[in-house]
Amino acid sequence: MSALNLNQLVKEAHERDNYDSLIDLMPYAKLLGMECLRLGDDMVFRLPANRDSIGNPTLPALHGGVIAGFMEHSAMMHLLVFMGIPHLPKIIDFSIDYLRAGHFRDTYAQCQVWRQGKRVANVAITAWQTNQTEPIATARAHFKVDEP
Repeated sequence: MSALNLNQLVKEAHERDNYDSLIDLMPYAKLLGMECLRLGDDMVFRLPANRDSIGNPTLPALHGGVIAGFMEHSAMMHLLVFMGIPHLPKIIDFSIDYLRAGHFRDTYAQCQVWRQGKRVANVAITAWQTNQTEPIATARAHFKVDEP
């Protein structure tokens, strides 16, 4: 996909307040059923509860890889939507801290760009379920943002 086409998709997504066309560019995000909710100048990402995402059926609790993948793709989408990157960012490094079990319910994530340079962007991600002040995980991600 060319930079012009991707920038046009981002522009149209903002106008319609519907980011499904961008999620379709990320197969794993689409598989998870990830959604983007625009709240003013910010964006919250939603991972709907899904039985296929359970890693521990005893609790039941979400699989840690599902939580990490959701958070990584949230950061990628955040960069794409807000930073004007003309292509999909490439992950360099991802580090996650699991703080409590992710129970079988909707999960949300919010991102903050700590630094965006010419080549690399650093993003902090927080995931929660019922209360934003009680995160289930926090993560840091570094992305390559210059031309591939």
